[in-house]
This record gives sequence, structure tokens and C-alpha cells, in this order.
Amino acid sequence: MISAGVALCCLAVLPVQRPDSERGPAALVEEGFRDLCAEGFSAWRGRPHLAPGSEGTWTPEERERRQRAWDEALREHWTWEDGVFVSDGAGPYLTTRDAFGDVDLRLEWRMEPGADGGIYLRATPQVQLWDPADPTQRDAGNAWGSGGLWNDRVHPRFPLENRDRPAGEWNEMRIVQVGERVAVWLNGGLVVAWAPLENYWDRSRPLPPSGPIQFQTHGGRIEFRRVRVRELSADEANAVLRAIPPETAFGRGRPAAGGDTFHPLLVGRDGEGWAGPLAGWEFPEDGMVRCRAGQGGTIYAEKVLRDFQVRLEFLLPPGGNNGLAIRYPGEGDTAYVGMCELQVLDDSHERYAGLHPYQYHGSAYGMVPSLRGYQRPVGEWNFQEVTVQGGRVRVELNGTVILDADLWEIEETADGKEHPGRMRTEGFFGFAGHGDPVAFRNVEVREL
Repeated sequence: MISAGVALCCLAVLPVQRPDSERGPAALVEEGFRDLCAEGFSAWRGRPHLAPGSEGTWTPEERERRQRAWDEALREHWTWEDGVFVSDGAGPYLTTRDAFGDVDLRLEWRMEPGADGGIYLRATPQVQLWDPADPTQRDAGNAWGSGGLWNDRVHPRFPLENRDRPAGEWNEMRIVQVGERVAVWLNGGLVVAWAPLENYWDRSRPLPPSGPIQFQTHGGRIEFRRVRVRELSADEANAVLRAIPPETAFGRGRPAAGGDTFHPLLVGRDGEGWAGPLAGWEFPEDGMVRCRAGQGGTIYAEKVLRDFQVRLEFLLPPGGNNGLAIRYPGEGDTAYVGMCELQVLDDSHERYAGLHPYQYHGSAYGMVPSLRGYQRPVGEWNFQEVTVQGGRVRVELNGTVILDADLWEIEETADGKEHPGRMRTEGFFGFAGHGDPVAFRNVEVREL
């Protein structure tokens, strides 16, 4: 296999831009929150600074012993009364018993002068909390204010502006996370605009798809109240991702500047503007195309593209198989004669138990494997963004980068076969149907 398939490129990033609302994404509803403070310690456990999944490597007896010790230490350093958690600044972190994926998290916090803390998302540090007036933290950058993604190294780690209230006063914070992408609002203003939260534990890989929320404190008293959380539906998460401005920092690199907006590729129900074996496909509603069961073939939009980004949603039936044709010449098998076929596959299905890694969803088929485990459950729409620039192909699935590789620099393909089309500089974008009723909608493109 080609190691470049999982080594995600690190280039300079574009300046962040503001999303559609100063207080949060318009796509999200304002009801259905779970109040974690109202549940007291029953919703929480103690857990230290520890990599996600560490507990899974221990015996049940070891897990129970360590958890009992953490919980005892938690009660020594944390108290709860009338819906307010108070930390003395020491001990293990206040950690949710449940794991969370894509979330809308609301909370209020205040600290004594000089205190320091953070919010771990999916057990990963961290959204920073500190006192901007503390002179001892000047070299660390506390004057920038709270809310930044402190442990990021490739992407901006400091907030857009300092919106902290003076130490001793309550602050209101909202965190929305979809995949790796995080937006933070502090006291009614945006301070982080959809920057990826990098995986502190293994920077060669993205965040895990879910994990606990943790409140870290050290150096002084910090209080938390009105901690409310709601997991996002697939439709909400997709709408959030679609609304992120094209030039916002994302992925693990930066595409060349292109047009300001994406333009629809699928309009109407007659396939106008598309070519290929259209009889093997159907257009059940405006903006949607679906492969006919037992039929298919590669259809493509009748516009030659060089460097581009495409955004789309796809829906897989159980065991569904399809593909994205990249720089397709208009005939032949795009996995070989096109630049590549990006696999679209229910790779969790039992019929694919023997898959090669280069066949996972999002892989450049036969050439470079993607990272597995970031699809939504079968029956839910997934959001995917693909960036093609020169020989580089990046795939971001549901807000997480699962492939970032330069196909022109491959010395040996993963399947050991020739892929003569991978050096193509232009071609069509399309769908490679393989007989399963896989559907696509909201397909948009912008040229770079």
C-alpha cells in the first residue's frame, strides 16, 4: 500500500471566514437539548488526560479499578450543587459517561483570576479556557482570549478575537462540531470559524468519529453551569457543512483560490447537461440522480474540468457500490482511463468483509486507500467534498478528511496495476454506476 494515502498533506491555510450567523448556524434547531448539569454526577465520571480508546486495551478488572480511583478523586476536587459544577483546579477531568459525535454544545463558565482549563471534544484537547488578564500566561498567548483550538499546529490555534468577560464573571459559550470541523461562539461572537480540531494523540490521523466531552481544569477554581448538548441529525450536519464558505480553512491543506460559490450540476429531471448511458439512471426529483438497480454505467456532466471542488450528498442502500469519476475521458473504465474512480461504497456490509484497503469508501480505487469508519449509518445521507488540484486529490467525508494524496507522485499503485489515466490534467466529472441504486443529490461544483 502507498503510505501517502493516510499521510495527510500539511500546507498553508486560508484565512477563516464567518459562517451564516454570528450566534450559530441557521440550520440547527433550538430544542431537544440534554441538560448535563441537571443530572449531577450521574451523567459524569472522572477521567484524566488519556488517549481515546485507552480503556479498551485494559482488562475489565483493570478498567474497573482505575475508574473507581478516578471517580473517588473526582469527588475530592469537584462539587455539584444547584446545577453548578465547581472544580478546585486539580484532580481528574469531569467527563461524560456517554460518547458524542457531531454536537451542538452550550455552556456557561467562570474562573478565578489566573485559572486555566479547556474543553476536550471526543476526548481530544481542546477548546481553550483561560484568563486573558493573567500576566504569567502572556508568552503562551492568553491575550488572544478563550475559545481557540489550543493544540492545533497546522491550523489557527488562537481565536479570531478576545471576547472574554473579566475573571469572576460568567461567560456563555457555544461549540458546534461536525466531523473534525469546529466553530466556537463566545459571549455572542464567533471566535473559531470551522477550523479542524487536530488529533493531538496521532497527528497523522483525523479525530475519532465519537468520544466523551471532558472539562479540564488546572491552576485555579473554575465553575460550569447550564451544560446542554444535542447530537446533530445527518440532515443538520450536512446543511452545516454545505453552508461553510468555500475559502474557509478546512481539510489539511488549502486549495487554490477559485470562484466564490459552488454551482449546481444536477438541475431538473431529464438529465439535461449530462452524457453517457443515461438509460441506466433515473432522475426522481430535481437535483437528484439514482442508479437503476441492475443497470448503471458511467454518466458525466458535459463540462471539461481541470482543477475543481465538488460537493454532494450520497445515499447508499445496504451493500451499495458506486463511484465518482474524476477527469473521465468520456468512455472506458474511469478507475483506469480516468484520473481515478473515488470509491462510493457501503464498506461496512458483510459482503465486503474481504475488502482491500484501496477499496474502502473514498479510496482512489486501486491506487491509494482512504481512512475507514466515517460514514453515517446506511439509510442516512452523507456529505462529501472532493478537491482535485493538479495531481492532488482530497476527500472530506462528513467533515473529516479521509484521503489526501498526490496521484502523480505515486511510484507504485496499491493494486500493482497500471492506471494510465492518473496523469490526466482534465476531463469530466461523473458517477460510475455498478448496478446498485445509489443516489446523489445537491451536487455542486466550483472551478479552481
